[in-house]
Order: sequence, then structure tokens, then C-alpha cells
Amino acid sequence: MTQSRTHTCSELRLENAGERVRIAGWMENVREVGQNFAFVVVRDFYGTTQVVIETEEMMNIVKPLNKESTIAVEGVVRERASKNPKQATGDIEIVPDKIEVLGRCRYNELPFEVNRSREADEALRLKYRYLDLRNPAVKENILLRCSVVAALRQAMMDHGFLEITTPILTASSPEGARDYLVPARKHPGRFYALPQAPQQFKQLLMTAGFDRYFQIAPCFRDEDARGDRSPGEFYQLDMEMAFANQDDVFAVLEDVLPPIFAKYGRYDIASEAPFRRISFHDAMETYGSDKPDLRIDLVVQDMTALVQGSEFAPFAAGNTVKAVVVENCALARKAIDKLCADVEVQTGSKPYWFRVDEQGSFVGGISKFLVDCHDAITEALGLKPGCFVGVTAGKKTAAQKAAGVLRRLLGAAAPGHMDVERYEFCWIVDFPMYEIGEESGELEFCHNPFSMPNGGLEILEKAERGEVDPLEIYAYQYDLVCNGVELSSGAVRNHDPEIMVKAFELVRLGEADVKAKFPAMYNAFCYGAPPHAGIAPGVDRMVMLLAGEDSIREIIPFPMNKNAQDVMMGAPGAVEQRQLDELHIAVVAADAE
Repeated sequence: MTQSRTHTCSELRLENAGERVRIAGWMENVREVGQNFAFVVVRDFYGTTQVVIETEEMMNIVKPLNKESTIAVEGVVRERASKNPKQATGDIEIVPDKIEVLGRCRYNELPFEVNRSREADEALRLKYRYLDLRNPAVKENILLRCSVVAALRQAMMDHGFLEITTPILTASSPEGARDYLVPARKHPGRFYALPQAPQQFKQLLMTAGFDRYFQIAPCFRDEDARGDRSPGEFYQLDMEMAFANQDDVFAVLEDVLPPIFAKYGRYDIASEAPFRRISFHDAMETYGSDKPDLRIDLVVQDMTALVQGSEFAPFAAGNTVKAVVVENCALARKAIDKLCADVEVQTGSKPYWFRVDEQGSFVGGISKFLVDCHDAITEALGLKPGCFVGVTAGKKTAAQKAAGVLRRLLGAAAPGHMDVERYEFCWIVDFPMYEIGEESGELEFCHNPFSMPNGGLEILEKAERGEVDPLEIYAYQYDLVCNGVELSSGAVRNHDPEIMVKAFELVRLGEADVKAKFPAMYNAFCYGAPPHAGIAPGVDRMVMLLAGEDSIREIIPFPMNKNAQDVMMGAPGAVEQRQLDELHIAVVAADAE
């Protein structure tokens, strides 16, 4: 049996009329319109073609088949009497004299209608992902992903970067998330770890003398799922540059990304270089977020001083009070209540509100608590009749974050405040090097511990002597943000062992700890490392933005569910005892709750 095709199901046109052809694909639909007369739609990777059954012999082959059976059709192309302008092959049809069944669908009922699979329950879609992917609308996201990865790869090579693959089996490293561990059969009691990122390897490549590195890198982190984060594994455009600083990294991505976003994105407008740079402090103060959506024209304003002495308990001394003002906002009360509820669910902080009526008075919400400070608030916030004011209060960080979510939701709900159809990039820079840990209550690294502090060794020594507050030390760390989605974090690396040790000493770790936790990198840097910097934008998140999807699972060929399970393959699953014995592993039952 031959499975060769003369044409795909998207190729045939009117000029092919009279030709004898062979197509193959899935039987998408059968519509019987009389005895021994039916229309069959055949679908392959490329498109669909109509086949017309006009004989008893052909009907006897087709009629017993279930939809989604794979068939090959041979016959003559003819012009359709009733053309379909919405179909690429809508001017023609095939009259078959031979139909072969290549793969029979043995189920009378499908778990969902293939062309409407996106309407099905997600659990079903993931279990039968191979059927879900037959849906052209689902397939298009995977094709987009292929195109974007190819474009990224070509752009990086055009900029002189070498694609170098780094190990998948490596050593466990404290990089912020949980490792996936792999037992070493030949070394009982010891484990490999799947890399959370190629961070150390790419820095070692810089130390080894490779000037520009990149790879479409698989990363593995045992963390919970979110709409923009897949559990288990994800891919990133990992890059590193030797003899480079922050501006050098920015210049590369500002040249690489906008053309790709403009070409492949749902919207054809993308920020041009240079992208806006916003300090972490200013981002939190102005937008209430370190990943602001700059398509929204609303800002966060501070009204802490304006409400001092208010009887409203959330405005008590020591709390920070933030406001988001929306002009000409006519949100209904029901919409306001839902918006406030959404903010509270997402942040754990309850927001408040009031309006400005036509006479300039405050009405609704918490307005009765603001009578004494009406004039000061009106002037400071620039309030006019018709304004809606959303308010958050609490500890500074909590109030900022709640205001950021409020800003985002108001921008989407209030007409005219969000320019949706564009890609707006920005850099968030000047992240704090240190923070006070929520659980420990002690000084900890805020982000990547291997970032170069702004001020180098001198600023660290001043902090050690008590001349500088460690919380006031900033690092050469940066995030790339697009439309409110963090695409990547990056940094200028701390390549000097002396500065590295001093940075760790401030968090109560000495040189011995650095050597023990990061032996290869520490030793390599002692042999003379070049200054280097890098970043790693998430491929999955990029494609999600380009496709206009809200869930990252829509652009991954075989995603896990929210519980990090592959319900199609049954992973994670049990293994045989002999496999555990070979690895010297004993499974201990979890304590009953």
C-alpha cells in the first residue's frame, strides 16, 4: 500500500480540473444527501478538500467509517457547482474512484468535536491532546511557535551569537525554585538535578573565552502553575555576552525583538528602540507593579499625607494610602463591586473607592470619611467632576501591589484608558540587591545573588561598616516587560571573587560557603573572568503574547495541567520495584493528613 500524495488538501485549484490526483488525510465530516450520494471533507496538516461520493462502491467504503478515520482518495478534480469562497480549495472537488482506509477510527463518539475542541473541558483536551492538535485553530499556535523560534535563532546568529547546548544532567544548585532530582544509579545516594536554567554554564562559557552565547534552552523547575507559567519545564532564549554591560544587552534585544513581535504578533505595532527604562522604585510608586502594562494610561498616586487624621481605620498612622484616578468613569455599582472583589482575591488586600459628582463633591464608597480633607485631595489628585477614585491602604508594599492590580483592572474596564492593540516594552532597572526575608526577618538576596552591585566592592564594604544601609544598595539587575508580562530577568554578573564573597558575607555566608555551593564558578573566576552580562527571555511567554492567548498551555504542544501532571501519558506515574532497587531508593508513604 502506498501512502504517497500528489497534492495536499490545501493545494488544488480550478486550474487542476481534469487532473487525476491522490490526497490523504482525516475524514473530518460526511454529509449524506441521498442514496449513494454524499459530501466528504478530508483534512490534512495543510487544509481541507471536498470529496463527492457518487457511486455505491465508494459509499460502501465511506459509510461504515467513523469521523477522524485516515483515508487516501484517488480521483479526478472537477469544478464545483456550488463554490465555497471561505475555503482555499472551495472552487473544486474530487470525484473518487478509489478510497483506501489508512487508519480506522474505532470510536463512534469522539471526546469532543475536533474543530470545536477549544470549547471542551481543559482536562479532556489535555488527555486527548493529539486530537486537540488536529484543530486548525490549536495547530496555528504551534506553527507560530515554530516560526518565532526559528526567527529568534536566526536573529541571534545574525548578531554574532553561537548556539551552544549545555548539560541537562547537572548538580543541584540553590537558584530559587525546587529542583527536579535524578538518582544516579552508579553513585548510590547521590543525585543529578535538571537545570533550573543554564546560568552557571553560560557564565563558565564566558570565562572559557566564548564571546557571545545563546540557546533555546529547556529549563526545569518544580513549581506551581500560573496562567503565564507552565509547571515542570519551559524554554527560554538564553544569552550571555562577554566584555559587556547592561546597555550592550539592551541593545541586542531591542534590535531582535520588535521586528519579530511586529511580524508574528496579533498586533503589528511594537515598541521601537530604545525601550523605556523605569527604576524598580519608580515602577512600584507609579504603577504599583514591577511589570507594568504601559498600554494603560492610568498611574498610581500617593495620598498618605492627605488623609492623616482620618477616622477611617485602614488610613491609620503607619499605613500607606494609594489612589488610582479615572476621569469620566461611569462604571456601574455592580462592576465596581466585582472589580474590588477581584483585587481582593488577587492581592489579599481590600480596595476602597469614591466618586466625584457634578458639583465636585465626593460621593459613594468611603466618601463620608474624606469630608475634612476634600479640598486637599481634590487639588493634589487633580480631581474633576466624573472622576472615579480607587483607593488601597496598608503596609507600603501591600498598598502598592493592590493599587497596581486596581490600575490594571480599571484600565481594562474603563473605556479609553488602554491601547490594547500594540506591544509595549520597557526595562525595569535598579533592583535592590538585598531585602528583609518575610520568613527569616534577616537580610537576604532580593534576586540573583551573582549580580554586580552598583558601587562594586566599595559599596559593600561601606555596608559592612554600617556607613550604608544594605537595603539601599542597588544591583545591575533588569527585567524585560511587555504588556504587563515579565518576559525575562537578567543582570550584569558579579565576576570578581572578592566582590562575590563580600556580597555573600552580608547575608551571613562566608568564602567557604560560596566555594561549597558554587565550586566550579568560583574557581573559574579565580582564573581571570571577563566582565559579562546576559538575560533569558521566556519563549513560551513570548509566543503567548504574540498569539494573544491568556494561558501559556495554549502554545505548548504537550503541556502539563495545573497540578504538573501529564494526563495523556500518565506522568508522574509509579515505577516497578526493580527500578527503585537499582537506584537504591525506598519510597516512604506520606503521612496521612
